[in-house]
Amino acid sequence: MLNGILTPPTPINEPVLEYAPDSIERNVLQQQLQKMLGEQIEIPLQIGGKAVTTGNLADCVCPHDHTHLLARYHQAGEQQTQAAIDAAIAAAPAWAAMPWEARAAIFLRAAELLATKYRPLINAATMLGQSKTVHQAEIDAACELIDFLRFNVSFANELYRQQPQSSAGCWNQLDHRPLEGFVFAVSPFNFTAIAGNLCTAPAMLGNTIVWKPASTAVYSAHFLYQLLCEAGLPPGVINLVCGRGGAVGNPVLQDRRLAGIHFTGSTGVFQQMWRTVGGQIERYRCYPRIVGETGGKDFIVAHPSADAESLVTAIVRGGFEYQGQKCSAASRVYLPQSLYGVVVDRLVEATRSLKMGAPTDFQNFVAAVIDRSAFESISEYISYAQKSADAEVLIGGRCDGERGFFIEPTVVVARTPDFRLLREEIFGPVVTLYVYQDRQFDQVLELCDQTSPYALTGAIFANDRQAVEKASAKLRQAAGNFYINDKPTGAVVGQQPFGGARASGTNDKAGSVLNLLRWISPRTIKETFVPPTDHRYPYMR
Repeated sequence: MLNGILTPPTPINEPVLEYAPDSIERNVLQQQLQKMLGEQIEIPLQIGGKAVTTGNLADCVCPHDHTHLLARYHQAGEQQTQAAIDAAIAAAPAWAAMPWEARAAIFLRAAELLATKYRPLINAATMLGQSKTVHQAEIDAACELIDFLRFNVSFANELYRQQPQSSAGCWNQLDHRPLEGFVFAVSPFNFTAIAGNLCTAPAMLGNTIVWKPASTAVYSAHFLYQLLCEAGLPPGVINLVCGRGGAVGNPVLQDRRLAGIHFTGSTGVFQQMWRTVGGQIERYRCYPRIVGETGGKDFIVAHPSADAESLVTAIVRGGFEYQGQKCSAASRVYLPQSLYGVVVDRLVEATRSLKMGAPTDFQNFVAAVIDRSAFESISEYISYAQKSADAEVLIGGRCDGERGFFIEPTVVVARTPDFRLLREEIFGPVVTLYVYQDRQFDQVLELCDQTSPYALTGAIFANDRQAVEKASAKLRQAAGNFYINDKPTGAVVGQQPFGGARASGTNDKAGSVLNLLRWISPRTIKETFVPPTDHRYPYMR
């Protein structure tokens, strides 16, 4: 035990590597990609620090080439899920008793390993298994996850330093306990960084975890688990359990020791989990903490004073990077009539220039959507727009799932403000425009606020400062992350804490101390140095 109040290193955001031609990082990554394309691995469950196989296998394939098998992974059933819960509970006392600085050192080491040795491995796994371009993989799987690990250590230090005042003769203390039980981390396919953060943020504060990654992101999750083990994570602290949602989720939600849920995924699944917990709340030993980030129908509102060139760039990057498979992706754009001609011409030209294909070709801007289910769902929305008298497809719309799940970046103009593509989350490379008369700016702000049930991200483009302030005030509840003259994607840990409300989640702001607050259960301790020995008060004399 060290005698000292230790201060962890001050975090800074990890620099994004460029992967320019002939750069060292590009050559190393391309070698890693070729190596992984040339092998097939078997991925076990990880329970109590032991690899567990079930024989119930499923495939990890490349979305851009779904004939290419990367791995086969073992799926958990009720028995394995229960074993993972028991392993988490068994590991909890020793993990909670470990000095917080020792726990923090594990995750700081993991960040350093990811910034160096594991960077090409995790990036390549994300590119191949989730069909991300090199830039999208770098800003996600490397930089953002490194930032989560480093900044969360700093946030934990800040949290633990929060202590009450003490009056004369006593010492008041706050014990920031982990939750009593285990935390269920459920991570999505679209961000490797989110997967890493959902399981490590509660663990950093002394909680133990049952982690279920999306089935379409098991490949990268496998290597993340290896990274954490090499960093020194003790057995049983994080248990990796892959499988179908019900096979894993049902036993977890029935266990009375469930202490929390850390979730990112669809609104429907999150609401069902909340409904299940609420319907049997008397079952649990404690009220489970429920933290979720779900869907979005993210907007860009353009004022007549907006700069057309900046607006077009924001639409293209915000709407089509990673095939629109971001909960923050720009999905609906409110465009003034005076800007329509110049913006649409430039937008169509820019969209036409986007190269689409496998992420192993570094010239491609977009790749494939994640799986056949997503492909069919997005295709249906495009088909609906193509057939509707209330819409026009300006560019894109072609869908080809023969070898990879490719959908062209698509721009639609809706003629009615309640058109389906303006209301529903598509989660694909589809941006829908609605054109309004310049004098109707106030009305379109109201329309933007009320059209969608979501409230995740949004942006205002305007050079008129009065318009900016008006939009910021009117849309205050419409987005948890609001951008002025910038695309509504790309939140950076420590700079723009991420999360939204309404149907978009609990807004517990990943990338800030606010999220960590949900994973502690404070205990107040008062020590009186010289306690009284007479029960009588002076007024009684």
